Amino acid sequence: MQNHKKQAVTLMIQGTTSDAGKSVLVAGLCRLFYRQGYRVAPFKPQNMALNSAVTHDGGEIGRAQAVQAQACHLEPHTDMNPILLKPNSDTGAQVIIHGKAVTQMDATSYHAYKKTAMSYVLQSHQRLCQQYDLIIVEGAGSPAEINLRENDIANMGFAEAVDCPVLLVSDIDKGGVFAHLYGTLKLLSPSEQQRIKGFIINKFRGDESLLEPGNQWLEETTQTPVLGVLPYLHNLHIEAEDAISYQTHLSDKKLNSFKSSSETIKIIVPVLPRISNHTDFDALRLHPQVELLFIREGQAIPAADLIILPGTKSVRSDLQWLKDNAWDTAIARHLRYGGKLMGICGGLQMLGSQVHDPLGLEGPPGSSRGLGYFTYQTTLEAEKQLKQVRGCFQSEQSVSLTGYEIHAGSTSGIDKQSALIMIKDVLIKDVLTQDAQIQDKMDGAISDDGQIMATYLHGIFDHPQACEHLLKWAGLKNQLQYDYRDFQEQGINLLADTLEQNLDIAAIMELLKKND
Repeated sequence: MQNHKKQAVTLMIQGTTSDAGKSVLVAGLCRLFYRQGYRVAPFKPQNMALNSAVTHDGGEIGRAQAVQAQACHLEPHTDMNPILLKPNSDTGAQVIIHGKAVTQMDATSYHAYKKTAMSYVLQSHQRLCQQYDLIIVEGAGSPAEINLRENDIANMGFAEAVDCPVLLVSDIDKGGVFAHLYGTLKLLSPSEQQRIKGFIINKFRGDESLLEPGNQWLEETTQTPVLGVLPYLHNLHIEAEDAISYQTHLSDKKLNSFKSSSETIKIIVPVLPRISNHTDFDALRLHPQVELLFIREGQAIPAADLIILPGTKSVRSDLQWLKDNAWDTAIARHLRYGGKLMGICGGLQMLGSQVHDPLGLEGPPGSSRGLGYFTYQTTLEAEKQLKQVRGCFQSEQSVSLTGYEIHAGSTSGIDKQSALIMIKDVLIKDVLTQDAQIQDKMDGAISDDGQIMATYLHGIFDHPQACEHLLKWAGLKNQLQYDYRDFQEQGINLLADTLEQNLDIAAIMELLKKND
């Protein structure tokens, strides 16, 4: 399999439901096979998510594939997720192909477009096969969705096209695991059933011997082996593909840190209807001195040290949602009592005086009055800005930071003196001459009294120095040592260790050899 002149081997992970464990299983397998010396890469043919990442080649892919690339010690690339759908209504989505937004489609139009989309999927897969030994593929949702099976590119349609084996995973914590596995298998066509080479049961709690009768029945009935039962990992953190975790319980480690620390801070984030890149807050959610709460519609807005307005796929409509749910009043009261306020990406745009959408990119054309804490204005544009960046805070240039930009808006009216961040080494073109030069660029804004910050940069809390600086600004003076990136690596390694201990790796290796 490691003869680089040969075509790469492809293994696909599908699930009986959404959130069955596909994303984390692929990440764990990527790290496990990387440890064994394989050149391994992740792949997801089609993703529907509002959490996305910017690749080193300047494109946009699902956040889960960026995490899986990290597990392979690779820079994320647009070929790892050739089709990304970002919903902007209940029936429509922005369609991103090979990292670039190309159009908007409703569900019916996209269903007809899938034959064309498959060609882009296969192009990306082929390019990866030419560079790597092993491609670990993540399916989407369930392969047994009857209404989505025609022209499928996300699950069995792709598996059939590239002729790869499939492992089927199900979450026992949700209940009905044997019905999920057996029922999914039986809803597939005969050729697709033959493609399922093993079952994996995820998130099991308790004595595994009690599960054995069910496993035995499943194997005898389907003639398909159960290749592993994975335990429920209480302190595992792998960035979510899309769903927000509303769990408020704390791990023992974090609870002990709260008890031992004399200083903590509370941060609240409104759950906007089209919230995007909420993984921005994972570094805060897991910080031992931070209590982070996502506040949903209908919940009381509690007192806090810091309010953060997150990114959004629909700025104007989510801005109106804030006003309809009295967040504008709550924010004004919060500031009067000395609290801090921050906006990220769409949140930055909301904090200005106006948001204009003359082309109707996110809804009917028009303008909306912002919250008015800064005088700048934002105009939404068809061309997205997608960049990985590094820089420093203008007020503390010794504090470095990294992040990424994903936004379809151009903001004017921020002067250099009020800018928050200095982004390093940006290629800037002269509009008239088209001459380009490398120079620094300013990002974001900070109010004259230092109480309000805004930035376009996602992932800004992931960098330890930047996180410490921002939490100090928010009021947390005496901070424990904390590195979210190290925490991410611990989670990926824990996952790989768990798979190595609880999966039949020998059987999986034999399966890969048969498809070599």
